[in-house]
Amino acid sequence: MLTRFNRTLSKIVGLAMVCCYPTLGLAAGPSEPAEVVTFRSSVNEVRLVFFAKDDHNHPVAELQKNDFAVIDDERVIRDFRSFNRSSMMKLDIVVLIDSSESVLPQFKKEMGQVLQLISHGPWSEGDSVSVVAFSGMEARVVCEKVCDSALSGDHTKYWTTGGATPLFDAVELATKLIEKHRRPDVWPVLVIFSDGDDTISNSTFKDALHSVRAVAAQVYAIDLGRPGLPTNGTATLQNLAYESGGRWIRISDGASTVFNSVIDDLHSAHVVTYKLPESVSEFHQVQILPTRNLKLQFRCRRGYYSTNGTQKEEGL
Repeated sequence: MLTRFNRTLSKIVGLAMVCCYPTLGLAAGPSEPAEVVTFRSSVNEVRLVFFAKDDHNHPVAELQKNDFAVIDDERVIRDFRSFNRSSMMKLDIVVLIDSSESVLPQFKKEMGQVLQLISHGPWSEGDSVSVVAFSGMEARVVCEKVCDSALSGDHTKYWTTGGATPLFDAVELATKLIEKHRRPDVWPVLVIFSDGDDTISNSTFKDALHSVRAVAAQVYAIDLGRPGLPTNGTATLQNLAYESGGRWIRISDGASTVFNSVIDDLHSAHVVTYKLPESVSEFHQVQILPTRNLKLQFRCRRGYYSTNGTQKEEGL
């Protein structure tokens, strides 16, 4: 990758290479005060949501816009139209819960607690949470946007459990919910509880990743597989999380710890907007580089579609 961006990196001496999280069509007005953020729709602006950490892996709260530069298809971007914290954005979270045969022990042990945490989570006004369950032959929507009553009490015993695992079809269903809810001031997030092993979907991994990229969703993949036993399912979850700029976490850390870790992560993100650069490619590869403190580390998705996902997938 360093070879690919050699010409670009020569323009910024000593910068270290990391990545970022983009979505299209959302920007904050440059004339707005710092404490007020106004989002508007625009076909020639890019919104990047990303995470910054120091060399001790702690979130960087006081990041300044001259602390980093964006590389968008080999173009160096420093002229940002806005720069804010993600706490100023509303969340549209879709939680995908695997209740298939392969994860039944973990489902019974952890999912009741997870559902209670989702139902009573520290959400802000304007946030929405939907839940999709998948097992057997299909994925289905348990609740959409308002889940308090649907998840209260011990409802796990009424869920369909066992059977095959249509993970990729569930991701496709979740991205359709996100598209349905899409608003310019909303940040879409997928939280997947699964072992990552798909056994029956009509969709493929490539289809699922394409859909995640098209709606610019961030994926938090909670691995229900047994620790110490790397599987293809684990690799699937890691790839979905990495490509989207999210995180892969093992459920062995405990449902409460995992859930709070995801929430803390969402609250630590930054958002930057800039003019969409011209490119011969409809899929833009994006990175973000530190400009002053080379110990800073950044996490984000690896690219975005300049036409809202209508073109063919590239690089797979």
